[in-house]
Amino acid sequence: MTKNKYDFVNEKPVQNGETKPVILEEDLEKSGDEPEREQWGRKIDFILSCVGFAVGLGNVWRFPYLCYKNGGGAFLIPYAICLICGGVPVFFLEISLGQFMAQGGLGVWKLVPLFYGIGIATTVIVFYLNIYYIVILAWDVYYMVMAFAPVLPWSHCNNPWNTDRCRVSFLDDPECSGLKALNGTNITAALSYSEPEGALNSTGLAVGAVNISARCLNHTWPANFTPVDPVVEFWENQILQISPGVDQPNGIVWQLALALLFCWVGCYFCVWKGVKWTGKVVYFTATFPYVVLCILLVRGVTLPGSTNGIIFYLKPEWSRLADVQVWIDAGTQIFFSYAIALGAMTALGSYNKFHNNCYKDVIIISVINSFTSLFAGFVIFSVLGFMAYEQGVSVADVAESGPGLAFIAYPKAVTQMPLAPAWAVLFFLMIVMLGLDSQFVGMEAFVTVAVDMFPKLLRKSPNREIFIALYSLVSYLIGLSMCTRGGMYVFQMFDYYSASGIALLWVCFFEAIAVAWVFGVKRYYDCLEVMLGFRINPWFMITWFVLTPLVTMSIFIFSWVDFKPLKYNKTYIYPAWAQAIGLCMAFSSMICIPVYAIYAIVTTPGTLKQRMITLTTPRCSIIVLRSSKDTNV
Repeated sequence: MTKNKYDFVNEKPVQNGETKPVILEEDLEKSGDEPEREQWGRKIDFILSCVGFAVGLGNVWRFPYLCYKNGGGAFLIPYAICLICGGVPVFFLEISLGQFMAQGGLGVWKLVPLFYGIGIATTVIVFYLNIYYIVILAWDVYYMVMAFAPVLPWSHCNNPWNTDRCRVSFLDDPECSGLKALNGTNITAALSYSEPEGALNSTGLAVGAVNISARCLNHTWPANFTPVDPVVEFWENQILQISPGVDQPNGIVWQLALALLFCWVGCYFCVWKGVKWTGKVVYFTATFPYVVLCILLVRGVTLPGSTNGIIFYLKPEWSRLADVQVWIDAGTQIFFSYAIALGAMTALGSYNKFHNNCYKDVIIISVINSFTSLFAGFVIFSVLGFMAYEQGVSVADVAESGPGLAFIAYPKAVTQMPLAPAWAVLFFLMIVMLGLDSQFVGMEAFVTVAVDMFPKLLRKSPNREIFIALYSLVSYLIGLSMCTRGGMYVFQMFDYYSASGIALLWVCFFEAIAVAWVFGVKRYYDCLEVMLGFRINPWFMITWFVLTPLVTMSIFIFSWVDFKPLKYNKTYIYPAWAQAIGLCMAFSSMICIPVYAIYAIVTTPGTLKQRMITLTTPRCSIIVLRSSKDTNV
């Protein structure tokens, strides 16, 4: 059956069966002298920008840890299922929406005005994210500067910030100093000494004139004594200078404030001239981490014990597939690593040419993203295997996730390598590059929303540059709260609540509902066919209509059921008022969707039926109409 001369979006007649744009009456007054919207200079600029934003710190420090924690190679099964059923479909939905509407994360929801709150929610989330994510870069810059030293400052206990509890190993214990006299002989060899050279009794081992206590031989510390590794003291006492709690900021750490300012200035100059300038910056920031990862992998696999680390990383435990938490971790990791529900991918897609084949682009970017996560695991666990070998412990004892991996476990491993400062600088430079393009693309997502709201004002120079400078300044001033001695507690509140997996899942659920159920998945497929020039695989129709809402809402519910209040370092319990502020940050974005929908229904004139028709009819400046001769129902 052929639909006769009707627009598939607004159900308005098409004259003479031709394809043409329609400008709605309400937008005629807006077109005028409005500056032209930017577009990418080259297709590769868009792909690299998406890769730069999506491939970030989570690929390096979160996925490998989750993989080993949740059954090694077996974890790849729920990961792949969540990727196919939720991650890639929503990823493509956001990019294609941006490209079709030529609008950022807020403006695209003119397609379904009732759900305009989705755009507000993503804008709030990305605003929070940009404030705290860049603090990680500030820590990293500080580490990298300190690594330019003949001896890494976190490799020994002879620094002003070290305490009496600082110990590199048992050799630093005065009672165990006799081990040094063995001139490199290990404990096993020492125990093999025979009379009269050595005599082992209940108190220890005597090797010639050297007495070694049994406690040292058994690798146990004195009662009531807990040693602290110099890497941990460097992190807590020098970098963070951490206070006892979130209610004790105790002043700003000026080195961190300076490093944060340096990062904001750098990000400002990455985005101040628009996407054509940003597209050139990502040529370096998106590709350089892969060079470093390859170098670190070559170095890692040549270290003793690296094979054990890699086996530990991928060895499957099939029984873990019955654990619901494994599936939750897989789902949340997908939504984190693909950077969806932030409006950023929508913003990047909005700068594409209308007929760009974003379908193919999404497949390319998805393959790169997931491959990077898997590849980074080999890099990380080869080094952790070496670290476990050197310390004589299991890989599980040294495996870390998040900042613990980047700022404690990996720096500790580097101290055991030849030319340690060079490897440390290289590693931290990679972390900077991974985080930098994620940060400035996140900034671009927020700026795009503002520019699309006020195009006549902000698309002109120097207005855009001034706006970005003011936005960066405000964000920097808020970020200074994380540069205080209580800043780590504030950072964790932002990280745990503001851009949490729960908020992202909530947004993804409503994105799928708005497009597939309200606007109509078949109508959207028609839109995509006009834009791409071909009909995409029907799998996306199934996922948007059924699987994506089901997967996202299921994980959302399980996440709330399993919700635990935030703790720092598994010991410090946040006070109730801090937990309340954190929950307010989470709900401040989530609540935008239902609140705006209620507001729109209440303020729209007409009967309830008329209001719903109005709020589910697109309010777009330009909608592409499809020729009746090409439209089949």
